[in-house]
Amino acid sequence: MSDESGLWLLAAGPAGATALYWALYRYYRNTDKSHAFEHETEVQAQPVTGSDRKVDTISGTQAKRIGGDNVYAYRTRVSRDES
Repeated sequence: MSDESGLWLLAAGPAGATALYWALYRYYRNTDKSHAFEHETEVQAQPVTGSDRKVDTISGTQAKRIGGDNVYAYRTRVSRDES
């Protein structure tokens, strides 16, 4: 009799873990409450509008670096916290 009474305790572990996993999955995934955008939303396609206006042109650039950069001035880039 005592062997059978402890058997439910062994089955409660995996059953409880499965129930907890399923509850957390349902809580965080919200698969029953999520909005199915592809099926519930209608989007009217329209032709693309705009223009191809040229804004700026840079040609003949020979500089290998940007003027005013502070790559080698690491003491000015990184300040020490004197707390």
